Amino acid sequence: MIVNIGDPAPDFLLPDQNGDTFYLKEFIGKENIILFFYPKDETPGCIAEACSFRDSINDFTGYKCKVIGISKDSIKSHEKFAEHYNLPFTLLSDNNDVVRKLYGVEAAMLGLLPGRKTFLINRLGKITHIFDYKFKAKQHVIDALKALSNE
Repeated sequence: MIVNIGDPAPDFLLPDQNGDTFYLKEFIGKENIILFFYPKDETPGCIAEACSFRDSINDFTGYKCKVIGISKDSIKSHEKFAEHYNLPFTLLSDNNDVVRKLYGVEAAMLGLLPGRKTFLINRLGKITHIFDYKFKAKQHVIDALKALSNE
């Protein structure tokens, strides 16, 4: 499945880094959501992206926006990653790639690594922006903030 701008964000539930269940539908109607898919915890590009979201978290909060990261890594790996880099946002474990496929996030680098893609979901639950830069991890944050400032 591939989602496009204007589509309703597909609902899902996944475990977070604390082992709690995250339901997307619980946040629809309350705040904007940045949903960023990244390849793997503790890899250079993913560290740069996660830390860039971390360093801009006050800006996202100011736009009433919740930041959510998703990768195939385990709950334990996410817990360590969040702790290691002091990440103040939710990391979800999509170990069977169910949500990645639901959002149409394709593999990168000849299929060896999961792709990197970011979705901005507005309060109404519609996808308003999609950022797909496989090798420009920090650009996701810059463009997401720019999009939020224009909402």
